[in-house]
Amino acid sequence: MIKKSLFKFFTICLGISLLAVSPMNYASTPMDTSIAPMLKKALPSVVNIRAQIKVTDFNQLRELQKQRAQQTPNGETLPIPNTFVSIGSGVIVDAKNGYILTNAHVVADAQVITITLGDGHHYTAKIIGADKPSDIAVIQIKAKNIVAIPFSNSDNVKVGDFVAAIGNPFGLNQSVTSGIVSALGRTTLGIESYENFIQTDAPINQGNSGGALIDMNGELIGINTAILATDRGNIGIGFAIPSNMAKLVMEQILQYGNVKRGVLGASVQTITPELGSGFHLDSGQGAAVAQVLPLSPANLGGLEVNDVITAINGHPIKTASDVINIIGFLRVDSTIKINVLRNNKPKVLTVTLSDPKIRQLRIIKNDPLLFGLSLKNFNIYSPIHGEVKGILVVGVEQDSPSWRSDLHAGDIITSANQQKISSLEELRTIAAKTDKELMLNVIRGPGALFIVLHKEEA
Repeated sequence: MIKKSLFKFFTICLGISLLAVSPMNYASTPMDTSIAPMLKKALPSVVNIRAQIKVTDFNQLRELQKQRAQQTPNGETLPIPNTFVSIGSGVIVDAKNGYILTNAHVVADAQVITITLGDGHHYTAKIIGADKPSDIAVIQIKAKNIVAIPFSNSDNVKVGDFVAAIGNPFGLNQSVTSGIVSALGRTTLGIESYENFIQTDAPINQGNSGGALIDMNGELIGINTAILATDRGNIGIGFAIPSNMAKLVMEQILQYGNVKRGVLGASVQTITPELGSGFHLDSGQGAAVAQVLPLSPANLGGLEVNDVITAINGHPIKTASDVINIIGFLRVDSTIKINVLRNNKPKVLTVTLSDPKIRQLRIIKNDPLLFGLSLKNFNIYSPIHGEVKGILVVGVEQDSPSWRSDLHAGDIITSANQQKISSLEELRTIAAKTDKELMLNVIRGPGALFIVLHKEEA
Protein backbone atom coordinates (compact mmCIF):
# COMPACT_ATOMS: atom_id res chain seq x y z
CA MET A 1 0.00 0.00 0.00
CA ILE A 2 2.75 2.36 -1.00
CA LYS A 3 0.59 5.17 -2.27
CA LYS A 4 -1.74 5.07 0.72
CA SER A 5 1.20 5.10 3.11
CA LEU A 6 2.75 8.10 1.38
CA PHE A 7 -0.54 9.92 1.50
CA LYS A 8 -0.89 9.28 5.22
CA PHE A 9 2.75 10.16 5.78
CA PHE A 10 2.18 13.59 4.27
CA THR A 11 -1.03 13.91 6.29
CA ILE A 12 0.91 13.23 9.50
CA CYS A 13 3.61 15.72 8.49
CA LEU A 14 0.93 18.31 7.85
CA GLY A 15 -0.49 17.62 11.30
CA ILE A 16 2.95 18.16 12.87
CA SER A 17 3.28 21.50 11.10
CA LEU A 18 -0.12 22.56 12.36
CA LEU A 19 0.85 21.55 15.88
CA ALA A 20 3.01 24.65 16.19
CA VAL A 21 -0.04 26.78 15.51
CA SER A 22 -2.78 24.81 17.17
CA PRO A 23 -2.11 21.77 19.40
CA MET A 24 -5.81 20.84 19.29
CA ASN A 25 -5.61 20.00 15.54
CA TYR A 26 -2.89 17.39 16.14
CA ALA A 27 -5.02 15.55 18.67
CA SER A 28 -7.80 15.10 16.10
CA THR A 29 -5.55 13.77 13.30
CA PRO A 30 -6.16 10.02 12.55
CA MET A 31 -3.23 7.90 13.65
CA ASP A 32 -4.31 4.45 12.38
CA THR A 33 -2.00 3.73 9.46
CA SER A 34 -1.99 -0.06 9.76
CA ILE A 35 -3.91 -2.68 7.78
CA ALA A 36 -2.98 -5.32 10.35
CA PRO A 37 -6.56 -5.78 11.64
CA MET A 38 -7.76 -6.57 8.12
CA LEU A 39 -4.86 -8.94 7.47
CA LYS A 40 -5.48 -10.74 10.74
CA LYS A 41 -8.69 -12.12 9.20
CA ALA A 42 -7.18 -13.04 5.82
CA LEU A 43 -3.72 -14.39 6.62
CA PRO A 44 -4.81 -17.72 8.17
CA SER A 45 -6.59 -18.58 4.90
CA VAL A 46 -3.47 -18.34 2.69
CA VAL A 47 -1.31 -21.46 2.57
CA ASN A 48 2.03 -22.52 1.17
CA ILE A 49 2.02 -25.23 -1.52
CA ARG A 50 4.96 -27.49 -2.32
CA ALA A 51 4.19 -29.83 -5.20
CA GLN A 52 6.57 -32.59 -6.19
CA ILE A 53 6.31 -32.81 -9.95
CA LYS A 54 7.58 -35.46 -12.30
CA VAL A 55 8.85 -34.23 -15.65
CA THR A 56 7.18 -36.18 -18.45
CA ASP A 57 8.36 -33.91 -21.26
CA PHE A 58 11.86 -35.12 -22.11
CA ASN A 59 12.68 -31.91 -23.97
CA GLN A 60 11.81 -30.01 -20.81
CA LEU A 61 13.95 -32.41 -18.77
CA ARG A 62 16.93 -31.92 -21.04
CA GLU A 63 16.52 -28.15 -20.78
CA LEU A 64 16.45 -28.40 -16.99
CA GLN A 65 19.55 -30.55 -17.07
CA LYS A 66 21.29 -28.02 -19.27
CA GLN A 67 20.33 -25.11 -17.02
CA ARG A 68 21.18 -26.85 -13.76
CA ALA A 69 24.13 -28.99 -14.82
CA GLN A 70 26.56 -29.55 -11.99
CA GLN A 71 30.10 -30.86 -12.35
CA THR A 72 32.30 -32.75 -9.95
CA PRO A 73 35.96 -31.76 -9.40
CA ASN A 74 36.80 -34.45 -11.94
CA GLY A 75 34.72 -32.66 -14.57
CA GLU A 76 31.91 -35.23 -14.55
CA THR A 77 28.36 -33.90 -14.92
CA LEU A 78 26.04 -34.95 -12.12
CA PRO A 79 22.69 -36.33 -13.27
CA ILE A 80 19.64 -34.16 -12.64
CA PRO A 81 16.62 -35.96 -11.11
CA ASN A 82 13.52 -36.14 -13.29
CA THR A 83 11.45 -34.55 -10.53
CA PHE A 84 11.39 -31.02 -9.17
CA VAL A 85 9.45 -29.05 -6.55
CA SER A 86 6.95 -26.37 -7.55
CA ILE A 87 6.41 -23.71 -4.89
CA GLY A 88 3.21 -21.73 -4.87
CA SER A 89 0.34 -20.48 -2.79
CA GLY A 90 -3.29 -21.35 -2.19
CA VAL A 91 -6.38 -19.92 -0.55
CA ILE A 92 -8.72 -21.82 1.78
CA VAL A 93 -12.25 -21.11 0.54
CA ASP A 94 -14.21 -23.83 2.39
CA ALA A 95 -13.10 -24.63 5.94
CA LYS A 96 -15.65 -27.40 6.49
CA ASN A 97 -14.52 -29.45 3.50
CA GLY A 98 -10.91 -28.25 3.37
CA TYR A 99 -11.14 -26.89 -0.19
CA ILE A 100 -8.27 -24.72 -1.40
CA LEU A 101 -8.13 -22.64 -4.59
CA THR A 102 -4.86 -22.30 -6.44
CA ASN A 103 -3.46 -22.07 -9.96
CA ALA A 104 -3.60 -25.17 -12.14
CA HIS A 105 0.03 -24.64 -13.18
CA VAL A 106 1.16 -24.86 -9.55
CA VAL A 107 -0.10 -28.44 -9.11
CA ALA A 108 -0.05 -29.75 -12.69
CA ASP A 109 1.41 -33.30 -12.88
CA ALA A 110 2.05 -33.24 -9.12
CA GLN A 111 2.78 -36.58 -7.47
CA VAL A 112 2.76 -35.26 -3.90
CA ILE A 113 1.30 -31.95 -2.68
CA THR A 114 2.23 -30.63 0.75
CA ILE A 115 0.25 -27.80 2.31
CA THR A 116 1.70 -25.66 5.09
CA LEU A 117 -0.67 -23.46 7.08
CA GLY A 118 0.28 -20.14 8.57
CA ASP A 119 0.67 -21.78 11.98
CA GLY A 120 3.20 -24.27 10.58
CA HIS A 121 1.00 -27.37 10.42
CA HIS A 122 1.58 -29.61 7.37
CA TYR A 123 -1.01 -31.60 5.41
CA THR A 124 -1.01 -33.72 2.28
CA ALA A 125 -3.50 -32.50 -0.31
CA LYS A 126 -5.28 -34.22 -3.15
CA ILE A 127 -6.39 -32.64 -6.42
CA ILE A 128 -10.17 -32.44 -6.77
CA GLY A 129 -9.99 -30.98 -10.26
CA ALA A 130 -8.07 -28.55 -12.45
CA ASP A 131 -8.96 -26.40 -15.44
CA LYS A 132 -5.93 -25.44 -17.53
CA PRO A 133 -7.72 -22.93 -19.83
CA SER A 134 -8.55 -20.73 -16.83
CA ASP A 135 -5.54 -21.88 -14.74
CA ILE A 136 -7.71 -22.70 -11.72
CA ALA A 137 -7.42 -25.83 -9.58
CA VAL A 138 -9.24 -27.06 -6.49
CA ILE A 139 -7.32 -29.16 -3.98
CA GLN A 140 -8.39 -30.54 -0.60
CA ILE A 141 -6.89 -31.22 2.80
CA LYS A 142 -8.37 -32.95 5.83
CA ALA A 143 -7.86 -30.51 8.67
CA LYS A 144 -9.77 -29.07 11.60
CA ASN A 145 -9.93 -25.52 12.87
CA ILE A 146 -8.91 -23.94 9.57
CA VAL A 147 -10.18 -20.57 8.40
CA ALA A 148 -11.74 -19.83 5.00
CA ILE A 149 -11.60 -16.44 3.33
CA PRO A 150 -14.93 -14.96 2.16
CA PHE A 151 -15.43 -14.19 -1.54
CA SER A 152 -15.94 -10.60 -2.61
CA ASN A 153 -17.83 -9.66 -5.78
CA SER A 154 -14.98 -8.89 -8.18
CA ASP A 155 -17.42 -7.11 -10.51
CA ASN A 156 -17.49 -4.28 -7.97
CA VAL A 157 -13.71 -3.75 -8.03
CA LYS A 158 -12.65 -0.35 -9.35
CA VAL A 159 -9.39 1.04 -10.66
CA GLY A 160 -7.69 2.81 -7.76
CA ASP A 161 -9.01 0.47 -5.05
CA PHE A 162 -6.39 -0.38 -2.43
CA VAL A 163 -5.52 -4.09 -2.37
CA ALA A 164 -3.11 -6.48 -0.70
CA ALA A 165 -1.46 -9.57 -2.16
CA ILE A 166 -0.73 -12.48 0.17
CA GLY A 167 1.37 -15.47 -0.76
CA ASN A 168 4.69 -17.22 -0.43
CA PRO A 169 7.14 -15.49 -2.80
CA PHE A 170 10.29 -17.55 -3.20
CA GLY A 171 8.98 -19.79 -0.42
CA LEU A 172 8.79 -16.98 2.16
CA ASN A 173 5.60 -17.92 3.98
CA GLN A 174 2.74 -15.48 4.45
CA SER A 175 4.30 -12.43 2.84
CA VAL A 176 2.08 -9.39 2.30
CA THR A 177 2.47 -6.64 -0.27
CA SER A 178 0.09 -3.81 -1.01
CA GLY A 179 -0.84 -1.44 -3.79
CA ILE A 180 -3.81 -0.47 -5.90
CA VAL A 181 -5.85 -1.91 -8.74
CA SER A 182 -4.04 -0.54 -11.79
CA ALA A 183 -6.47 -1.76 -14.48
CA LEU A 184 -9.38 -4.11 -15.06
CA GLY A 185 -10.39 -6.49 -17.83
CA ARG A 186 -6.89 -7.18 -19.12
CA THR A 187 -7.22 -9.59 -22.04
CA THR A 188 -5.26 -10.87 -25.08
CA LEU A 189 -2.09 -11.19 -22.99
CA GLY A 190 -1.57 -14.78 -24.12
CA ILE A 191 -1.23 -16.03 -20.55
CA GLU A 192 -4.41 -18.12 -20.41
CA SER A 193 -7.11 -19.21 -22.85
CA TYR A 194 -9.67 -17.17 -20.90
CA GLU A 195 -8.45 -13.82 -19.64
CA ASN A 196 -10.13 -11.03 -17.73
CA PHE A 197 -7.32 -10.14 -15.35
CA ILE A 198 -7.23 -7.63 -12.55
CA GLN A 199 -3.95 -5.74 -12.90
CA THR A 200 -2.26 -4.54 -9.71
CA ASP A 201 0.98 -2.87 -8.70
CA ALA A 202 1.06 -4.81 -5.42
CA PRO A 203 4.39 -6.65 -5.79
CA ILE A 204 3.88 -10.26 -6.90
CA ASN A 205 6.80 -12.63 -7.34
CA GLN A 206 7.48 -16.28 -8.04
CA GLY A 207 5.75 -18.36 -5.40
CA ASN A 208 2.80 -15.94 -5.20
CA SER A 209 0.93 -17.94 -7.87
CA GLY A 210 -2.36 -19.15 -6.44
CA GLY A 211 -2.27 -16.68 -3.56
CA ALA A 212 -4.90 -14.16 -2.53
CA LEU A 213 -5.55 -10.66 -3.79
CA ILE A 214 -7.80 -9.10 -1.16
CA ASP A 215 -9.70 -5.86 -0.71
CA MET A 216 -9.63 -3.64 2.33
CA ASN A 217 -12.38 -5.73 3.94
CA GLY A 218 -10.07 -8.73 3.91
CA GLU A 219 -12.18 -10.52 1.28
CA LEU A 220 -10.98 -12.37 -1.82
CA ILE A 221 -11.18 -10.44 -5.08
CA GLY A 222 -8.64 -12.43 -7.11
CA ILE A 223 -6.17 -15.31 -7.41
CA ASN A 224 -2.66 -14.02 -8.13
CA THR A 225 -1.46 -15.69 -11.31
CA ALA A 226 1.20 -13.93 -13.37
CA ILE A 227 3.58 -11.00 -13.62
CA LEU A 228 4.95 -8.96 -16.47
CA ALA A 229 8.64 -8.77 -15.69
CA THR A 230 12.18 -9.08 -16.93
CA ASP A 231 14.70 -11.42 -15.33
CA ARG A 232 11.97 -12.94 -13.14
CA GLY A 233 11.76 -9.78 -11.00
CA ASN A 234 8.78 -7.61 -10.12
CA ILE A 235 8.27 -4.32 -11.96
CA GLY A 236 4.84 -3.51 -10.53
CA ILE A 237 2.66 -5.23 -13.14
CA GLY A 238 0.89 -8.26 -11.74
CA PHE A 239 -2.27 -10.07 -12.79
CA ALA A 240 -4.95 -11.84 -10.80
CA ILE A 241 -7.90 -13.97 -11.93
CA PRO A 242 -11.10 -12.25 -10.69
CA SER A 243 -12.74 -14.09 -7.80
CA ASN A 244 -16.05 -14.40 -9.69
CA MET A 245 -14.33 -16.30 -12.52
CA ALA A 246 -12.44 -18.50 -10.08
CA LYS A 247 -15.65 -19.25 -8.19
CA LEU A 248 -17.50 -20.29 -11.36
CA VAL A 249 -14.72 -22.74 -12.24
CA MET A 250 -14.60 -24.06 -8.68
CA GLU A 251 -18.34 -24.67 -8.60
CA GLN A 252 -18.19 -26.74 -11.80
CA ILE A 253 -15.23 -28.74 -10.53
CA LEU A 254 -16.93 -29.47 -7.20
CA GLN A 255 -20.24 -30.40 -8.80
CA TYR A 256 -19.06 -32.29 -11.88
CA GLY A 257 -15.37 -32.98 -11.34
CA ASN A 258 -14.44 -30.98 -14.43
CA VAL A 259 -15.24 -27.91 -16.49
CA LYS A 260 -17.18 -28.80 -19.62
CA ARG A 261 -17.67 -25.68 -21.67
CA GLY A 262 -20.50 -25.12 -24.08
CA VAL A 263 -19.81 -23.46 -27.42
CA LEU A 264 -21.72 -20.72 -29.22
CA GLY A 265 -20.42 -21.27 -32.74
CA ALA A 266 -19.94 -17.64 -33.72
CA SER A 267 -16.96 -15.36 -34.31
CA VAL A 268 -17.21 -11.87 -32.86
CA GLN A 269 -15.23 -8.67 -33.21
CA THR A 270 -14.93 -5.67 -30.89
CA ILE A 271 -16.78 -2.59 -32.07
CA THR A 272 -14.18 0.07 -32.86
CA PRO A 273 -15.08 3.69 -33.64
CA GLU A 274 -14.79 2.84 -37.34
CA LEU A 275 -17.05 -0.22 -37.02
CA GLY A 276 -19.47 1.75 -34.86
CA SER A 277 -19.78 4.29 -37.64
CA GLY A 278 -20.21 1.52 -40.20
CA PHE A 279 -23.01 -0.07 -38.17
CA HIS A 280 -24.54 3.39 -37.47
CA LEU A 281 -24.37 2.80 -33.72
CA ASP A 282 -24.93 5.48 -31.11
CA SER A 283 -22.69 3.59 -28.66
CA GLY A 284 -19.14 2.50 -29.43
CA GLN A 285 -19.42 -0.67 -27.37
CA GLY A 286 -20.44 -4.22 -28.21
CA ALA A 287 -19.30 -7.16 -30.30
CA ALA A 288 -20.15 -7.53 -33.97
CA VAL A 289 -20.98 -11.02 -35.22
CA ALA A 290 -18.62 -11.69 -38.14
CA GLN A 291 -19.36 -15.40 -38.64
CA VAL A 292 -22.01 -17.93 -37.63
CA LEU A 293 -21.16 -21.60 -38.14
CA PRO A 294 -23.85 -23.74 -39.80
CA LEU A 295 -25.82 -25.99 -37.42
CA SER A 296 -24.15 -24.35 -34.40
CA PRO A 297 -26.11 -23.18 -31.32
CA ALA A 298 -25.76 -19.60 -32.60
CA ASN A 299 -27.19 -20.59 -35.98
CA LEU A 300 -30.05 -22.59 -34.47
CA GLY A 301 -30.78 -19.79 -32.00
CA GLY A 302 -31.19 -17.20 -34.73
CA LEU A 303 -27.94 -15.23 -34.38
CA GLU A 304 -26.93 -13.66 -37.69
CA VAL A 305 -23.86 -12.06 -39.24
CA ASN A 306 -24.01 -8.25 -38.75
CA ASP A 307 -25.80 -8.59 -35.40
CA VAL A 308 -24.18 -6.54 -32.64
CA ILE A 309 -24.19 -8.29 -29.26
CA THR A 310 -24.85 -5.79 -26.45
CA ALA A 311 -25.52 -8.11 -23.48
CA ILE A 312 -25.47 -11.79 -22.47
CA ASN A 313 -27.60 -12.90 -19.53
CA GLY A 314 -27.90 -9.27 -18.51
CA HIS A 315 -24.13 -8.64 -18.49
CA PRO A 316 -23.19 -5.69 -20.74
CA ILE A 317 -20.84 -6.55 -23.60
CA LYS A 318 -18.14 -3.96 -24.22
CA THR A 319 -15.66 -6.01 -26.27
CA ALA A 320 -15.37 -9.36 -28.02
CA SER A 321 -13.39 -10.64 -25.03
CA ASP A 322 -16.48 -10.18 -22.85
CA VAL A 323 -18.37 -12.63 -25.08
CA ILE A 324 -15.52 -15.15 -24.97
CA ASN A 325 -15.21 -14.96 -21.18
CA ILE A 326 -18.93 -15.18 -20.42
CA ILE A 327 -19.52 -18.10 -22.79
CA GLY A 328 -16.27 -19.76 -21.72
CA PHE A 329 -17.46 -20.17 -18.14
CA LEU A 330 -20.91 -21.56 -18.93
CA ARG A 331 -21.43 -25.27 -18.91
CA VAL A 332 -22.73 -27.39 -21.77
CA ASP A 333 -26.54 -27.20 -22.20
CA SER A 334 -26.72 -23.78 -20.54
CA THR A 335 -29.48 -21.62 -22.02
CA ILE A 336 -28.58 -17.96 -22.40
CA LYS A 337 -30.30 -14.73 -23.37
CA ILE A 338 -28.41 -12.67 -25.95
CA ASN A 339 -29.35 -9.03 -26.55
CA VAL A 340 -28.44 -7.87 -30.03
CA LEU A 341 -28.92 -4.91 -32.29
CA ARG A 342 -30.07 -6.00 -35.74
CA ASN A 343 -30.26 -3.11 -38.20
CA ASN A 344 -30.10 -0.91 -35.09
CA LYS A 345 -33.24 -2.49 -33.64
CA PRO A 346 -33.04 -4.38 -30.33
CA LYS A 347 -33.75 -8.09 -30.34
CA VAL A 348 -33.46 -10.82 -27.69
CA LEU A 349 -32.39 -14.34 -28.68
CA THR A 350 -32.45 -17.55 -26.68
CA VAL A 351 -29.53 -19.88 -27.37
CA THR A 352 -28.64 -23.24 -25.81
CA LEU A 353 -24.91 -23.90 -25.73
CA SER A 354 -23.76 -27.36 -26.74
CA ASP A 355 -20.77 -29.65 -26.84
CA PRO A 356 -18.70 -29.18 -30.04
CA LYS A 357 -19.32 -32.86 -30.83
CA ILE A 358 -23.06 -32.19 -31.06
CA ARG A 359 -22.55 -29.85 -34.01
CA GLN A 360 -20.30 -32.43 -35.63
CA LEU A 361 -23.02 -35.07 -35.29
CA ARG A 362 -25.56 -32.68 -36.79
CA ILE A 363 -23.30 -32.07 -39.79
CA ILE A 364 -22.69 -35.80 -40.23
CA LYS A 365 -26.43 -36.46 -40.16
CA ASN A 366 -27.10 -33.61 -42.57
CA ASP A 367 -24.26 -34.49 -44.97
CA PRO A 368 -22.84 -37.94 -44.12
CA LEU A 369 -20.72 -38.36 -47.28
CA LEU A 370 -19.27 -34.90 -47.83
CA PHE A 371 -18.72 -34.14 -44.15
CA GLY A 372 -15.23 -32.72 -43.51
CA LEU A 373 -14.67 -31.48 -47.08
CA SER A 374 -14.02 -27.90 -48.13
CA LEU A 375 -15.02 -27.57 -51.78
CA LYS A 376 -15.36 -24.92 -54.48
CA ASN A 377 -16.46 -24.81 -58.10
CA PHE A 378 -13.49 -25.05 -60.46
CA ASN A 379 -12.90 -24.38 -64.13
CA ILE A 380 -9.50 -24.46 -65.82
CA TYR A 381 -7.83 -25.32 -69.12
CA SER A 382 -5.02 -27.83 -68.61
CA PRO A 383 -2.40 -28.75 -71.26
CA ILE A 384 -2.74 -32.37 -70.11
CA HIS A 385 -6.45 -32.73 -69.36
CA GLY A 386 -7.85 -30.04 -71.65
CA GLU A 387 -10.82 -28.03 -70.36
CA VAL A 388 -11.66 -29.19 -66.85
CA LYS A 389 -14.95 -28.41 -65.10
CA GLY A 390 -15.46 -29.85 -61.68
CA ILE A 391 -15.11 -29.34 -57.94
CA LEU A 392 -11.78 -28.42 -56.34
CA VAL A 393 -11.03 -30.03 -52.99
CA VAL A 394 -9.73 -27.12 -50.90
CA GLY A 395 -9.36 -29.00 -47.61
CA VAL A 396 -9.98 -32.40 -46.02
CA GLU A 397 -10.71 -32.66 -42.30
CA GLN A 398 -8.77 -35.35 -40.50
CA ASP A 399 -10.70 -38.53 -39.67
CA SER A 400 -13.55 -37.63 -42.04
CA PRO A 401 -14.88 -40.15 -44.64
CA SER A 402 -12.92 -38.34 -47.37
CA TRP A 403 -9.71 -38.38 -45.32
CA ARG A 404 -10.06 -42.11 -44.64
CA SER A 405 -10.66 -42.71 -48.35
CA ASP A 406 -7.46 -40.82 -49.22
CA LEU A 407 -9.03 -37.81 -50.91
CA HIS A 408 -6.45 -34.99 -50.99
CA ALA A 409 -6.58 -31.21 -51.00
CA GLY A 410 -5.92 -30.18 -54.59
CA ASP A 411 -7.89 -33.07 -56.13
CA ILE A 412 -10.47 -32.10 -58.74
CA ILE A 413 -13.74 -34.06 -58.67
CA THR A 414 -15.15 -34.48 -62.19
CA SER A 415 -17.82 -37.14 -61.68
CA ALA A 416 -19.88 -38.75 -58.91
CA ASN A 417 -21.42 -42.22 -59.26
CA GLN A 418 -20.47 -42.16 -62.96
CA GLN A 419 -22.28 -38.86 -63.58
CA LYS A 420 -20.33 -35.85 -64.80
CA ILE A 421 -20.55 -32.84 -62.49
CA SER A 422 -19.54 -29.22 -62.96
CA SER A 423 -20.93 -27.59 -59.81
CA LEU A 424 -21.10 -28.17 -56.09
CA GLU A 425 -24.89 -28.23 -56.26
CA GLU A 426 -24.77 -31.21 -58.64
CA LEU A 427 -22.38 -33.08 -56.35
CA ARG A 428 -24.59 -32.49 -53.30
CA THR A 429 -27.69 -33.62 -55.16
CA ILE A 430 -26.07 -36.92 -56.14
CA ALA A 431 -24.62 -37.42 -52.64
CA ALA A 432 -28.05 -36.84 -51.05
CA LYS A 433 -29.56 -39.63 -53.15
CA THR A 434 -26.79 -42.09 -52.30
CA ASP A 435 -27.52 -44.75 -49.70
CA LYS A 436 -24.07 -45.93 -48.62
CA GLU A 437 -21.26 -45.15 -51.03
CA LEU A 438 -20.25 -42.34 -53.37
CA MET A 439 -17.74 -43.11 -56.13
CA LEU A 440 -15.77 -40.10 -57.30
CA ASN A 441 -13.55 -39.69 -60.35
CA VAL A 442 -10.81 -37.21 -59.50
CA ILE A 443 -7.93 -35.59 -61.31
CA ARG A 444 -4.73 -35.59 -59.26
CA GLY A 445 -1.71 -33.95 -60.85
CA PRO A 446 -1.08 -35.38 -64.34
CA GLY A 447 -3.25 -38.46 -63.69
CA ALA A 448 -6.72 -39.46 -62.49
CA LEU A 449 -8.25 -42.13 -60.25
CA PHE A 450 -11.48 -43.33 -58.64
CA ILE A 451 -12.15 -42.88 -54.91
CA VAL A 452 -15.08 -44.37 -52.99
CA LEU A 453 -16.49 -42.50 -49.98
CA HIS A 454 -18.42 -44.51 -47.39
CA LYS A 455 -21.38 -42.96 -45.55
CA GLU A 456 -20.60 -41.80 -42.03
CA GLU A 457 -23.07 -43.01 -39.43
CA ALA A 458 -24.30 -40.29 -37.05
